[in-house]
Amino acid sequence: MKKLLFSFSLLLGLAGAAQAQSDVSLGLKAGGTLSSFAGKEVNNYESVFGFHGGAFANIGFTKLFAFQPELIYSQKGAKIKNAFTQRLSYLDVPLAFHVNADGLFFEAGPQVGFLLAAQNKTTNTSIDSKDAYNTVDFGYLFGLGYQRKSGIGIGLRYNGGITKVDKSYTVGNITYQDNLRNSAFQLYLTYSFNGR
Repeated sequence: MKKLLFSFSLLLGLAGAAQAQSDVSLGLKAGGTLSSFAGKEVNNYESVFGFHGGAFANIGFTKLFAFQPELIYSQKGAKIKNAFTQRLSYLDVPLAFHVNADGLFFEAGPQVGFLLAAQNKTTNTSIDSKDAYNTVDFGYLFGLGYQRKSGIGIGLRYNGGITKVDKSYTVGNITYQDNLRNSAFQLYLTYSFNGR
């Protein structure tokens, strides 16, 4: 809960600072996520669909460059066919840097995610498995889209994880660490308002 409040305070602080800029808009975004895992042990995993949504502040430094901090709820995970689905829910804080050309943008930047919930699901059961996963997920993003300072926009983004998803575990004298990282494509719509 403290992480959630800290992230929300961070976004509000950035939005407040943004109001002092001359080229600022606030907005909402939502869309679908196609996620899986990347790494050496991904042989049996398949992609799953999920949802993401949240808020952003787009701060224009020049006509060409902008900074867009976000606060996003994001469903990620993967499934093992005919076995179970691993569903991970994060509060993501992307820090995207935009290169703009009359609404068309290209973006890249770092991202940190805070694990809110984790479940292993089969057809009939759902097991809380949050204790098996790392609670902080560091990663990166890149993407493109179309977004004006006010009105509707669209985008496609890739989120790649740097942090391993699973916690390490010890059996006897040997410590194991699965090499699995989050990997997600996000297609979304935005609505920007309060542009000046």
